[in-house]
Amino acid sequence: MRLLKTQALKPGMRLGKSIFNDRGTILLGEGCEISDKIKQRLLSLDVSFVYVQDERTKDIKAESTISNELRRSTVKTIETIFLDVRSMNIHERSFVIEGATQRFSQLLEDIITEIKSSKRLLTLLADVYIHDDYIFTHSMNVTLYTLAIAKEMKMKPKQMTMLGLGAILHDVGKMLVSPDILKKPAALSEEEYSMIKQHSEYGFQLLRKIHSVPLLVAHCAYQHHERLDGSGYPRGLCADNIHYFAKIIAVADVFDAITSNRIYRQAMLPHEALEILYAGSGTQFETKIIEAFRRSVTIYPDGLTVQLNDGRKGVVSSQNVGLSDRPILLIIEENGIELEHTYTCNLKDHNHLLITSCLVDE
Repeated sequence: MRLLKTQALKPGMRLGKSIFNDRGTILLGEGCEISDKIKQRLLSLDVSFVYVQDERTKDIKAESTISNELRRSTVKTIETIFLDVRSMNIHERSFVIEGATQRFSQLLEDIITEIKSSKRLLTLLADVYIHDDYIFTHSMNVTLYTLAIAKEMKMKPKQMTMLGLGAILHDVGKMLVSPDILKKPAALSEEEYSMIKQHSEYGFQLLRKIHSVPLLVAHCAYQHHERLDGSGYPRGLCADNIHYFAKIIAVADVFDAITSNRIYRQAMLPHEALEILYAGSGTQFETKIIEAFRRSVTIYPDGLTVQLNDGRKGVVSSQNVGLSDRPILLIIEENGIELEHTYTCNLKDHNHLLITSCLVDE
């Protein structure tokens, strides 16, 4: 199967992977035939990319890193707890988080087990989920990316669990910001943007008073928008004044934001998001963290059609663990001519070959 922009779908194509809502319910099943109505519906639901069936690439499978059941359970728990925080008064909120800590810790243990046991690079593009509220899915995704970095850095289990809790709760303060501002489709005013920026402070003040939540977790919520050069918020902290856990979450947070469809911006592909992170390497983000992240996640997802610097076109068929920018390709075209007999090219073995562009519109 191949990965395409939703805009590039044509009537008669068939889905290569099912599309779920964030509770794990199938909305469109694998093999569903695309019509103009379905295409427009997917666009209205902010689905940026989908997998389609393709005879030449029928053996390529985009495998999920985390089981659907675990993902569904975690997103549902995040949603329940966060909505309770939004609806309750200041005294009740503490009890909600207090009671949720043990549940989150158990889910994190399960996630860490699955991530550690997986032999694949982490990919979330393989899982198309339509969400009712971006914050819940974002909190899950940031947690997965954060823990993938922690695995690559060979953190101890207790450190991974605490870091994971910081990631899962990093945006809980947004529940104290008006939903009208969070979901505003138009550009934010300066005053509205200032109100959103307060979520870091809100999250810190909420979490630091809860006995079952380590103070470090509260600082993850407080500092995940701080940057090495002091350009972040809320305190404009620099370099070593920012906790290392918050630096890790910052990378995961930005990457997921860039690769997610938002009201005001179309989602980017992973390699485009990584370029943005590298642009801030050493000034905004810790270089070692970006490097660990690059080794941990799929940059060119399976099913993505790419062009090489020698003019050939290929579809990513599988990954080389630890070399996310050197995948294995199924070559489908040479000199502008589609091949009757495709063949495999492992970029790990051909240093002179480079991916020059990604083709998701054809």
